Amino acid sequence: MVMKASELRQKYLDFFVKKEHKKLPNVSLVPENDPTTLFISAGMQPLVPYLLGEPHPLGKKLVSLQRCLRTGDIEKVGNVFHNTFFEMLGNWSLGNYWKKESLALSFEFLTRILGLNPQRFHVTIFKGGKNAPKDVESEKAWLSLGIPKKRIYPLSKTDNWWEAGKTGPGGPDSEIFYDIGKSACGSKCRPGDNCGRFFEIWNNVFMEYNRQPDGSYEKLKQRNVDTGMGVERTTAVLEGKDDIYQTELFAPVIGEIEQISGQKYEAGRQKSMRIIADHLRAAVFLLGDGVLPSNVERGYVLRRLIRRAIRFGRNLGIKEKFGKRLAKVVIEQYQNEYSYLGQQEKQIKKELTQEEERFGRMLVRSLREIEKYKRLDAKIAFYLYETYGIPLEMIQEIVQERGQKIDKKVFEKEFKKHQELSRAGVEKKFKGGLADHSETVTKLHTATHLLHQALRNVLGEHVRQVGSNITAERLRFDFIHPKKLTDEQIKKVEEIVNQKIKEDLPVKMQVMSFDEAKRKNALAFFGERYGEKVKVYSINPSTSSGQVYSMEVCGGPHVTSTGKIGNVKIIKEKTVGAGRRRIYMKLACPAG
Repeated sequence: MVMKASELRQKYLDFFVKKEHKKLPNVSLVPENDPTTLFISAGMQPLVPYLLGEPHPLGKKLVSLQRCLRTGDIEKVGNVFHNTFFEMLGNWSLGNYWKKESLALSFEFLTRILGLNPQRFHVTIFKGGKNAPKDVESEKAWLSLGIPKKRIYPLSKTDNWWEAGKTGPGGPDSEIFYDIGKSACGSKCRPGDNCGRFFEIWNNVFMEYNRQPDGSYEKLKQRNVDTGMGVERTTAVLEGKDDIYQTELFAPVIGEIEQISGQKYEAGRQKSMRIIADHLRAAVFLLGDGVLPSNVERGYVLRRLIRRAIRFGRNLGIKEKFGKRLAKVVIEQYQNEYSYLGQQEKQIKKELTQEEERFGRMLVRSLREIEKYKRLDAKIAFYLYETYGIPLEMIQEIVQERGQKIDKKVFEKEFKKHQELSRAGVEKKFKGGLADHSETVTKLHTATHLLHQALRNVLGEHVRQVGSNITAERLRFDFIHPKKLTDEQIKKVEEIVNQKIKEDLPVKMQVMSFDEAKRKNALAFFGERYGEKVKVYSINPSTSSGQVYSMEVCGGPHVTSTGKIGNVKIIKEKTVGAGRRRIYMKLACPAG
């Protein structure tokens, strides 16, 4: 059945809405109030507190289309089905339906709505291990749906177990693969081994365990279902393609790369074209969500994607700047679904062009550096790669011109060491897994509401939040204000916040429609991130008048009264761009 990606997205959402699921908004790639991760990498990320038992304002059954970004296996991009940026369709049960119902819903959508042939379905289940038994329940569910035992594969925890992070919710999963009939590995090919024959199109995760800091597992109070279906891979299956880069989602970008390079999408050039198409598409969405190229964190990932695309462009003989040409194609492709891309097209193209120019200047400098070495061996080649970003292919060309040779095995050994160190650093930085909802973070989260209102009291009602980031050590709050705060203003803001903490004001939550929240003058500055029902937190004075001190639309977590926060201290205030300021605040001492 041939179906456009736009139809797939809508049919999925409509199907689950008819099954009494409430639609979630498609939020920014940059997570709000989650310092443990750089990007939204799965639709469930914003749902962690609700997976742990906090009631969701929209209820127990949810559905969404969510843009995602993953760079953990960036080296795999270039094959027929890997992406860094992708769109994920997902549905959730928060303590409602369980394995049998979830798998039946997936099967019904794939066969009845999409018209896929169930004879080509192959599924995997968890075969059991030291932490949990074999997932017999999922196996029975698949058998009841007509999938024969020979097409049900029990696999290990490595393949069929999903966890939020080092700690947090997780459990066994069951993946659905579609047999496209082509394999580079012959009859030995099986689902999950990346042979190219089986496209994973859906994953149903059954969250029934909570991993503890010591590595042990306890049963969750609330069993949840978390599913995901990739738009790109499912589109390929619907179009009968064995290469996602030949679907409607990538064909226009690949066509533009062919035009720029003067070459065809054929063997020997496909990998480079895939990498360029994938990385530039991801860069457009990151720039659209406000990320700018830099040498740290999100900006570094964006810079790496852009420069990697440029490097593979050079493999195709492309010398001109091509970022803005490809950006135009991507924006035209997606602006119906993501209107903000069209609104920011000029800025996106500008940033891409500037980054291409920076990389060009860096290449000139790095080539001068190469001239300092009379002989280039593998270790020097890796040093040049790591320090200056010079592609190995370029170094090899220079080496060949000199009549020298690089031992690729030594280079790959150094590269592997570099990868292991990088991953260890990322794990250390983000060891908390997904969003931290510790007691300290909960206190600081509530303190941001007091800080926001205090800034409006002191500076004026033009002040509005444009971002925040909270860790156990401090809160960071970004807001609109045209100039630097004076020492007196900072002192006054801090005094107001601590006074409201001292008054031990009750913090109350109500669930209401977004329109009702706006009518009540609740602060809400992230319009696209809210669903039809929202949580509104009010901080009230302990007076008979009942006048609200602060009212904001927010997902939580929060303390029940301001006195539980403890005194706070503003530790820094600075600019973060034209008309934007940033305040850092920490707990000065605990409550009580």
